[in-house]
Amino acid sequence: MNFPLYIAKRYIFSKSKNNAINIISRIASGGIIVGAMALFVVLSVFSGLREFSLSFSNDFDPDLKANPIAGKAFFISPEQETQIKKIDGIASYSKIIEERVLFTFDGKQLVTYLKGVDKNFTNISKASQKLFNGQWLKPKTYQVVVGYGISEKLALGLFDFNNPFEVMVPKPGKGDLSLNPEDSFNKSILIPVGIYAISEELDSKYVFADLGLTQDLLDYKPNQISGIEIKTKPNSNESDIISKVEEIFDNKVQVKNRAELNATLHKMLNTENIAIYLIFTLVIIIALFNLIGALIMMVLDKKANLKTLFNLGAEVKDLRKIFLLQGSLLSVFGGIIGLVLGIIIVVLQQKFQLIMITPSLAYPAIFTIENVLIVFATIVSLGFIASLIASSRVSKKLLD
Repeated sequence: MNFPLYIAKRYIFSKSKNNAINIISRIASGGIIVGAMALFVVLSVFSGLREFSLSFSNDFDPDLKANPIAGKAFFISPEQETQIKKIDGIASYSKIIEERVLFTFDGKQLVTYLKGVDKNFTNISKASQKLFNGQWLKPKTYQVVVGYGISEKLALGLFDFNNPFEVMVPKPGKGDLSLNPEDSFNKSILIPVGIYAISEELDSKYVFADLGLTQDLLDYKPNQISGIEIKTKPNSNESDIISKVEEIFDNKVQVKNRAELNATLHKMLNTENIAIYLIFTLVIIIALFNLIGALIMMVLDKKANLKTLFNLGAEVKDLRKIFLLQGSLLSVFGGIIGLVLGIIIVVLQQKFQLIMITPSLAYPAIFTIENVLIVFATIVSLGFIASLIASSRVSKKLLD
């Protein structure tokens, strides 16, 4: 019979004659429960905030994007387009051009990105679905869609024919600015037909225009582009698609996935997640000092019983195992109860939106098995270490 486990379970559920030990044990159990619950709730809320933060870029960024390794642009032939269409796992693709240019409107100037897109772009990005006002641009026109931040900075409205919205792009090559600086720029008057609103950063970054118009402004050839944005099919092999696209262009382009396109944002969110986890783990460690104290008090309280077991032939390692198992079981039970309470809080927040960030936006909380496993593993492992420290107080010297 595994008598250390039997005795450990008896010690958990039976009360001590010393009321102080009972109080300390309850405090230790409460600390474990509250610690597990708090850690799970915080991780779930942060997972929700992470998902909320990434939702803006996910609405805008493609699943995959190919950019030239050298230079700003590359050429794509009809044969290469045919090969891309044949790749298993690609749902759609769009040819794009991005370039920083100068925009002027009613005496105000702004340098930002002009993004030329083809007719397939609406299948790749949800930018056309995030219009604050107006409509999406039509192909082969001078129509453009600007960000809400850009429209605010320039005080730009839609269909304002009294004040032209002009774009100026430096001509490639060396120009003689001393004669007439304006001759060194390609110009065009644009027609704003829509304003998109996604996030503060993106709203101040792009002006969408037709791909052909952008090629003319930059003096690009009809088959010259700066990137290809790709939408993949569900459950497709991303790495296989990346290798095939790079192979089609003889490894002259680099294909990045959505996480790599937003590497800085993902790195920041991961760092914050680790920092929050470590902070609340430190809180749990402090709470587990109560468990160490409770177990040591239990060792002293049961000293006579331990001496009897030792005289009957029990080894010191078996006596230590009693309190190691007792503390570990307390951690397991406390972790389970804390997780159940945390799950209830998260589900209630998801369903009833109990706590709000703003009157119209609730704190996002996401239930994930990953967070459950992280919290349970943290509580059990730290509880085991705390129990190991406390059980080491049982020694032959103490029994003698």
